[in-house]
Amino acid sequence: MEIKEIYMRLNENLVYYNQRILYNVEYFELIIYSLLAFGLPFIISHPQWIIGVLVNFFLIRGSIYFEFRCIIPIIVLPSIGVFVAGVIFGTNTSYLLYFIPIIWISNLILVLSYKYFRFNKHQNIWITPVIISVLKTTVLFSFALIVVYLFNFPKVFLISMGFIQLITALLGAYLAVISSKVI
Repeated sequence: MEIKEIYMRLNENLVYYNQRILYNVEYFELIIYSLLAFGLPFIISHPQWIIGVLVNFFLIRGSIYFEFRCIIPIIVLPSIGVFVAGVIFGTNTSYLLYFIPIIWISNLILVLSYKYFRFNKHQNIWITPVIISVLKTTVLFSFALIVVYLFNFPKVFLISMGFIQLITALLGAYLAVISSKVI
């Protein structure tokens, strides 16, 4: 009886410590994603699409493994990092300030729609990245169309907030999905 009791207590302790270790590793990963999401423009100034792919990768990986409230830094920090670094749009970087809230909203849409389609609708893992990338791009491109044609913003934003966003969102989402299946 004592050996069985000791074994059960030991097993309970092992389960508890394994959960604590896993918890700490996951939050360490979240902190790394957040820091990289902000710091990428300082580390990799060009080409823009690499930064976009990595940020979208972090967003989807975060939405796979974390609760929504934990992903907020990854949603917000990349656009601030790009603006502060001033490396992406050159002389047009000041215009990016107007896009930051829309970028946050589009990142939010990407994360929430991924969670919704993958975990509530049980959508196919290969179709979900397409749907969420189109949703994100639609929001960004619509805003870019409005500000370019109504407020005379540089037309470079149509390309950056359209086709490039679609490609980077697709690549980042697929990389995140594939890496979550492999790891």
